[in-house]
Amino acid sequence: MSRTDSASRVVDATPEAVYAAMTDPSALVVWLPPTGMRGEMLEFDLRPGGHYRMVLRYEDASIAGKTGENSDDVAVRFLDLVPGALVSQAVDFVSDDPAFAGTMVMNWILRPVPEGTEVTIRAENVPDGISPEDHAEGLASSLENLAKFLES
Repeated sequence: MSRTDSASRVVDATPEAVYAAMTDPSALVVWLPPTGMRGEMLEFDLRPGGHYRMVLRYEDASIAGKTGENSDDVAVRFLDLVPGALVSQAVDFVSDDPAFAGTMVMNWILRPVPEGTEVTIRAENVPDGISPEDHAEGLASSLENLAKFLES
């Protein structure tokens, strides 16, 4: 588990608006799930050292999730929160499969640019069970959803 994946996208919104969408549980369940999934927030405590727990369910019931029964259950701890600049998280998948074990650190870095905000996701220690191709697709999908959420 030493792989690092990253993705970036410019969003037509201020860093403050992007940060707000990244720290609001009702917004997260709308834009964070990649295409083909829907989210349900189970717990949310926004502060460094706080956490959230979300279930992501595949719309196609035939797809097996990391947790089982076509779902991914994720436990997230907030490592650092810098308004308008950074959301750093430790992400654990609830799974019996050792390929998804371990803690992935995801840093969502916000940088103002003339067109709005460049949002970069840097995921470190990506579990071996997540293929680079699937992860790239999922990260790009979440960034696209974030842009649509903020630009609509």
